[in-house]
Amino acid sequence: MCWKQEQVKLASASIDSIVNDGGSSSATEPVAADVVDAAASLVESKAVLAQPSDVPAANKDVEVKAKEGPTRCNACKKRVGLTGFNCRCGNIFCAVHRYSDKHSCPFDYRMAARDAIARANPVIKAEKLEKI
Repeated sequence: MCWKQEQVKLASASIDSIVNDGGSSSATEPVAADVVDAAASLVESKAVLAQPSDVPAANKDVEVKAKEGPTRCNACKKRVGLTGFNCRCGNIFCAVHRYSDKHSCPFDYRMAARDAIARANPVIKAEKLEKI
């Protein structure tokens, strides 16, 4: 941000020197001043957008991720990194322990399957007809 402000100052100084030393007409002077004012307002608006309160919030997120450490298998504590397998119980496992029978998974697959079937196939009952 400071670097951009210095560039704006240098640009305004060079524009002023060109305008004053070049002997240009008075019509170009307001245009040059408008360009300098527009550049200065851009720098100021960017400075307002980047408030100091935003910066610590971003740093907190990075610190939280750094505290998590490497992802590890919940059964053998082996580092898995990106190759870890997510189980339905919510844990991450290595290739050896990825199956539910290998890590004694507490997730109830039968109830999940029953619920899925019940949602996919709703019970349809016909309306009763009055007998004649």
